[in-house]
Amino acid sequence: MTGLSSTMKNNGASFDTDEPQRSPMKRPPGRVTAAFLGHVRRKKILLLGGMALALGLAVIAITQGAYDISLDHLLQVLSGAVAGPADIVVWKIRLPRIVAALVAGWGLSLAGLTFQSLLKNPLGSPMTLGISHGAAFGASAAIVLLGSGLVGVTVCAFAGAMGSTLVIMLLACVRRLSAEAIILAGVALTSLFMAGTVLVQYLSSDTQLAMVVFWTFGDVTRAGWNEIGILSLVVAGVTLFLMLRRWDLNAMAAGEETASGLGVRVARLRLVGMLAATMMAALVTAFHGVIGFLGLIAPHIARRLVGADHGLLIPFSSVIGALLLLAADTLGRAMIGSGALPVGIITSFMGAPMFLYLLVRGRR
Repeated sequence: MTGLSSTMKNNGASFDTDEPQRSPMKRPPGRVTAAFLGHVRRKKILLLGGMALALGLAVIAITQGAYDISLDHLLQVLSGAVAGPADIVVWKIRLPRIVAALVAGWGLSLAGLTFQSLLKNPLGSPMTLGISHGAAFGASAAIVLLGSGLVGVTVCAFAGAMGSTLVIMLLACVRRLSAEAIILAGVALTSLFMAGTVLVQYLSSDTQLAMVVFWTFGDVTRAGWNEIGILSLVVAGVTLFLMLRRWDLNAMAAGEETASGLGVRVARLRLVGMLAATMMAALVTAFHGVIGFLGLIAPHIARRLVGADHGLLIPFSSVIGALLLLAADTLGRAMIGSGALPVGIITSFMGAPMFLYLLVRGRR
């Protein structure tokens, strides 16, 4: 046995379990892998920069206004060391407004990204699918025809937004509509809801008309902490769902047949994703009114910054949407002073030329 063991050791094969095993040395990453890791690292740094920019803008938005608050005074108010007018301004007026802008922008941008990815159409957004105008029709009908209060208007607006998408999804399931046909169905429903809203306005009194017009202007000051909490939970849940399905979304970008071949249940993913994004966009619209262009423009900006990988595209779209809506609200408050300029007007003025610019740059 001793001779056999020595012979096996001499031949380079040892079965002695007492001899320590040497772990193979880790090879350095290849050139392609190193370039990819460097690319991801730079994008993560850029994401952290966007989050820091949003935080800095939030601090500026809290301190600036008709009642100026210094940074030292703000820290004392947030810590609870002082009380008075500044405490009311920060906790009752400005902080809910800023948090609402961040969460609503996050939700609208993520909803637009979901529609664009699942339908493979760059025009997918809560506005083009009739969600925003369905909510506007529901709110208008509640104000004029039902005489509802704030809770009733919010519920009817949410029902109108969800009803628009349910009609589209029903047509898609029954008639097997393509992704392009779904967008066209959304455009048709948008026209229908706009006509219904105009008809309701025609039948309304002067006071009711003013209420309807004011509601259709997007505004982040309407929601309190309870509404912000509900919306935050929904947005966080949809974000988690999309991050867990990021590889499926990447596969769908290569085509439905390719995604099906890779094991993705395309029809199920599209149905669940569309319903989740619709619920999120419907809540934002029901709480804050119609905020145009944000769900369309923010995903395109993120896509030009990080490409089509949804692992990076989802957080980037969320941060850009939150940053754009907070910037629009802060700009509107700085221009008017009293905060009377609705944020939906600012986002439309910002979004239209920015979208045209992206189209021109994309054609080159």
